[in-house]
Amino acid sequence: MAGVADSDVRLGRVGKGVRLAVALVGIGLLVNGSVRASDDVWPFGPMSQYAQTVPDDASITYTRISAQTDAGTTVDVPLNIEGAGVARAEIEARTGEIVANPSLLQTVADGWAKKHPDKPKYVKLELIRDTTQLVEGRVDGPPKAEVLATWQVRR
Repeated sequence: MAGVADSDVRLGRVGKGVRLAVALVGIGLLVNGSVRASDDVWPFGPMSQYAQTVPDDASITYTRISAQTDAGTTVDVPLNIEGAGVARAEIEARTGEIVANPSLLQTVADGWAKKHPDKPKYVKLELIRDTTQLVEGRVDGPPKAEVLATWQVRR
């Protein structure tokens, strides 16, 4: 073919048809998910937990774990797989269980110690819920911290 290098390959009719069909199916799935507005069809529809607005006069809560270390410092535990080996969503989903049985926090300390043997170890953990109040859409003062559970780490 004139003007086409030996290493260049043109897409044939079948290839173009397959690409068009895949694109149309993808668009159809996205439209279906959007019309149904259901997270059940994710990733082919809205993930509504990220698409919500907050009313102007509302409380926003944030769950975290604070740790006292054997170095005498207090730190917020990094709630992700690389940090303590547990994701924030797991902690939030099990908050009630942790409040009822604070020993469940031991796995957080164990995960941190296993992943970071060269860092200070956790000696005490607190599950904390920070609440930020909005008034007319603006933050009204600093967050209020409520300790939900405390656990003295076992060695």
